[in-house]
Amino acid sequence: MQPRTHDDGLNPVFCTIVPPHVLDKLSHSGDARLADPARRTLEADGLRRNHRRMTALAAAPATPTAGAVPAKPHRTLYDCENGTSLPGTKVRDEGDKPTSDASVNRAYAGLGATFDLLLSAYGRSSIDGKGLPLIGSVHYGREYNNAFFDGEQMVFGDGDGEIFLDFTYAIDVIAHELAHGLTQYTANLRYEGQSGALNESVSDVFGSLVKQYSLGQSAEQADWLIGAGLLAPRVSGDALRSMKAPGTAYDDDVLGKDPQPASMEEYVETEEDNGGVHINSGIPNRAFYLLATALGGNAWERAGQIWFDVLTGGELTATADFAEFARLTVAAAGSRFGERGEKEAVLKAWSEVGVPTAAE
Repeated sequence: MQPRTHDDGLNPVFCTIVPPHVLDKLSHSGDARLADPARRTLEADGLRRNHRRMTALAAAPATPTAGAVPAKPHRTLYDCENGTSLPGTKVRDEGDKPTSDASVNRAYAGLGATFDLLLSAYGRSSIDGKGLPLIGSVHYGREYNNAFFDGEQMVFGDGDGEIFLDFTYAIDVIAHELAHGLTQYTANLRYEGQSGALNESVSDVFGSLVKQYSLGQSAEQADWLIGAGLLAPRVSGDALRSMKAPGTAYDDDVLGKDPQPASMEEYVETEEDNGGVHINSGIPNRAFYLLATALGGNAWERAGQIWFDVLTGGELTATADFAEFARLTVAAAGSRFGERGEKEAVLKAWSEVGVPTAAE
C-alpha cells in the first residue's frame, strides 16, 4: 500500500512546542513581565493558526521533486529581527560558514541532525522523502515564547528570559517541530483529540530520537525529556514534558503542575488545545519510552523503526485513535522483526499504559 501524502486531503496544522494552556496560565499572572509576553505569544499564535488554515486550504497540490533524491540537506536560515514577517532576512545558506549569531548556528545544526537521522536510520531524504529544503527563521517576534512549524518552515522565538529561554537551545524542540512536517507528508494525522495527541507524540518521539542520535546515547542513557534547557532558572522544572514520567516535567508556582497523564486511567477529557493534544500525548509517549528501554540499545534502531513503519506504511488513518496506532505498531513489529521479542515488548508497553491492542 502506498504511503499517504499531504496532498490527499491536507489537514492544515499549526504546531507549537509550548502548549496553549501553559501560555494561558502565564497570561493571567499578576507580574507583567510574565503576562505580557505570554499574551503577545498567544495573539501571534492565533494569527498564525488562522493564516495556516487559510493558506493550506487554498494551496495547490505540490509538484513532486524531479531528479535524484538528495542525500544531503539543503538548509536556509533567516533572521526575523524581532519582527513577525516570514521568513525574514536570509543569513545562512547550506554550506555557509557559521555566523556570529548562535541562534542561527543552533537552528542550522538542529535541522541538519534531523535530516541525518531520517536518512541514516530510515533511508528517508528530508521530511517529504524527496529532499525537501529545510527553512528556519530565528528571532521571531519580541519575547516570543514559542517555536512552531507552519507547514512550510520552522520558526523560533527568543523567549522572555523569565520563563523561557531561546527556543534553539533544545535540539529535540527543533526536531519535534520538524517532525510535524514528517507527519504532514505521511500519515497526515488530524490535529484534534487522540489523532492530534498522536501527532504531538510522534513529534516528541522523533525529537527525542534526534537528540539521542546526535549525542550518541542509548535508550538507557537518554533523559527522555522534551525541551530540557528551555526553562529559565527561576522555573521549578526540568523540561516541557517527560516521556519517561509524564506529569513530572515541572511543578511551578507560575506555570502550575505538568498535567500530562501517564496512562488511560488518567486520560484528560477537555475541549481546550484541540481536545488536549499536548496533554494526552503523554500516554503514547510513555508507551514508546517503555518499549525503547525494554529493547535497549539505540532507540532509533528498533523502537523508532516500528514507529516510523507505522507512520509511513499507509495504513494509519488520519483520524486514528491510540488503539488503532497501537495495533499497527504490533503488526509492524511482527512484520519487520518476526515473532521475536520486539512484538511482545510492544504489546507489553501498550498494556502498561492501558491502551488495547486487540481488535474489538
